[in-house]
Amino acid sequence: MKYPVLLDDSTIGITPVSNGIFSEAEDMFNQAFKRMEERGFKIVLNEDIWGQEKARAASAEKRAAGLADMMADPNIDVIMPPWGGHLALEILEHLDFDTLQVKWLTGYSDISTILLAITLKTGIATAHMANIVDLRGRHMDKVTARWLDVLSCQQGAQIIQTSSERYQLEWDHEHPTDIVFNLTEKTKWKAVDEKGQDLSEARFEGRVLGGCIDTMRHLIGTSYGDIPAFREKHTEGEDVLWYIDVSELDTVDLKRSLTQMKYAGWFESTAGLIFGRVGKPSVKEDYTYKNVYQDIARELGKPVIYDVDFGHKPPQMAIINGAYGMIEMIEDKGQLIQRFK
Repeated sequence: MKYPVLLDDSTIGITPVSNGIFSEAEDMFNQAFKRMEERGFKIVLNEDIWGQEKARAASAEKRAAGLADMMADPNIDVIMPPWGGHLALEILEHLDFDTLQVKWLTGYSDISTILLAITLKTGIATAHMANIVDLRGRHMDKVTARWLDVLSCQQGAQIIQTSSERYQLEWDHEHPTDIVFNLTEKTKWKAVDEKGQDLSEARFEGRVLGGCIDTMRHLIGTSYGDIPAFREKHTEGEDVLWYIDVSELDTVDLKRSLTQMKYAGWFESTAGLIFGRVGKPSVKEDYTYKNVYQDIARELGKPVIYDVDFGHKPPQMAIINGAYGMIEMIEDKGQLIQRFK
């Protein structure tokens, strides 16, 4: 694995891989860019970030070119697309993966489609974490703030992140707090064992892979989602620790998607699965999200930890595709240890 390193005086490149910034959100993003400059970073903007038409910032070719240019630019150290969206998948066929340089690419939601594909194709670690617009507050909560420590971690070192005290139930962009989020709900990690029974303690470890299942599932069956090739090149026989963010999938669609991942061989040599809090829950009939987790745990014979701190209900830990991770839950608290080896 190849791990980038974030330096104190790094330059952040902002280029779209999915959505652009529509006019109503411009103030939020300008504030985010200013906040990063106050923290000592330099900001370089691709003008294609401004505007949104037909569910994307620009054509697939332009978005791919913008990302490739920033990856090749020696003056840019880390790339933070503004936020997710719907059609990041379109740019993959226009990327030359052999030319991509070792630097951090960060974000979540639809951005995770690109993160996972790059890690699988190149062995370059990528960072599933808060989008830059979520980092615009005067302060950062203790969980979100660890992104700086995680991205600064050196090859061979490890980093520990712990669960939050509270999480945000709903987004309220009109009334952000000093940390942007409204953390009102008590955090409780939960787990089930390989028989679908509740656990008070759970622990497993493996090579970390994952993202937002709403979009990353479309890599299944393509050359951009070749999990067996990644395992052969980068896992040294290790199991995979899967982290899965659910944005808007209802329970039946989530189960169908997990079953497709299983049929495609993505869950071979799996240590276990962790799920974030569901962004917009939708339960079909009486089939709950817990039922989904129980079913996949039984089918794989592996434990599942859920309602973990990542994804569409912040705060979220910085989870590194390609790192070696250990997840541990005791009662309703937990920690994630990631080693850059």
